[in-house]
Order: sequence, then C-alpha cells, then structure tokens
Amino acid sequence: MKQPLSHHLLTMAYQNAWANHRLGKACAQLSQSDFEARRVSFFPSIKATLNHILTCDWFYVDALEREMRGDLPHPQCDVFFQDEEPFASSAELMREQHQVDLRLIAYCAQLRDAGLTRRVTTAREIPQQDTRLRMLSHLFEHQIHHRGQVHAMLSGTPVAPPQLDEFFCAGEARLRVEDFAELGWTEAQIWGASN
Repeated sequence: MKQPLSHHLLTMAYQNAWANHRLGKACAQLSQSDFEARRVSFFPSIKATLNHILTCDWFYVDALEREMRGDLPHPQCDVFFQDEEPFASSAELMREQHQVDLRLIAYCAQLRDAGLTRRVTTAREIPQQDTRLRMLSHLFEHQIHHRGQVHAMLSGTPVAPPQLDEFFCAGEARLRVEDFAELGWTEAQIWGASN
C-alpha cells in the first residue's frame, strides 16, 4: 500500500525525536567538562551544537505552527536566538529538545498531502516564504547535519556515539525496542498496523 508523503514527514518527525533521545542519553553520560570542552566542529562544543539545534527548532516549529493556526509570523522571531546557549546542562537541553520534538510530531500528525504546498513565512530581515514541504525538509536536514557533528564530537570523549540510523528498516525494530519503550511509542503507532 502506498503511503502518502505527509505520512513520511510524520515518520521523519518521529525519527528526529528518536535520534535526539538516543543522542541525549549518550550526552547525559558526559561530565560537564566534556560536554563543554572545545572541539573541532562548526560550533565549538557539544553543548553549543545541541543548543543551536534547539534554538533553530524553536524558530522553525513556531513558524510552522503559526501558519497552521492562521496566525501572522512571529513579530520578533530573533527572540529564539537572543541567547545562543540558553541551557548549560545536557539534562536541561534534552528536556527542552524533547518538548519541541513533541510539538513537531503533533504538527506533522495534522498534515495531509493536499496542504503541503501551503506557504510558511519566517520573518527574517527579509521575510522568507517556503512551502510546508520545503521548510520541513530543511528542518529535518538541519537536525541531521548538526546531530552528525555531535556524533563525531562524541568520538573524542569517553562516551561512545550511539547508532542513529536504525529507525526506518523493519528488520531493525528489535534495536529500537528499549528506546520506544522509554518514549512510549509502538511500531504500529508510527508505521501503521501493517508495518
């Protein structure tokens, strides 16, 4: 049976939350000094990179939610970036990341293919408009890109980077069981009864 594109976007939102959960569990094992240590990457630490992922998620998810509700774009969207590192600890960051991940899942659960071309505005210096599909695609790519950097930085710590590519294949469901139990999810909830 052919799945709609909107369902794929929902699975991407779940995958995003799952990967953040796994990465968060690994980062929770770091000492604060390892979490903050200067490293080679686009942002200079694990802490800075995870904060960047979060603040960008706040920015984009807010724009998506506003459009869906029929509200105007955020009048001061730079508020999401006033503090580049709003959270000092891994625990705080993961708590806030989980909340925005749940918002993104809820947003994607409401999508239907017919509405994917609706335009979402982000109020930058020059307002930018993209379709829901393009904005979500960008958001998922942004998250994957920066999670990969955190994954690489973890290699230079005592904590092994977690596997982050075991979400979509049906034959790897056994590798997700523990995480799904922690998140309160089931395979059927994400993929449908037929899996």
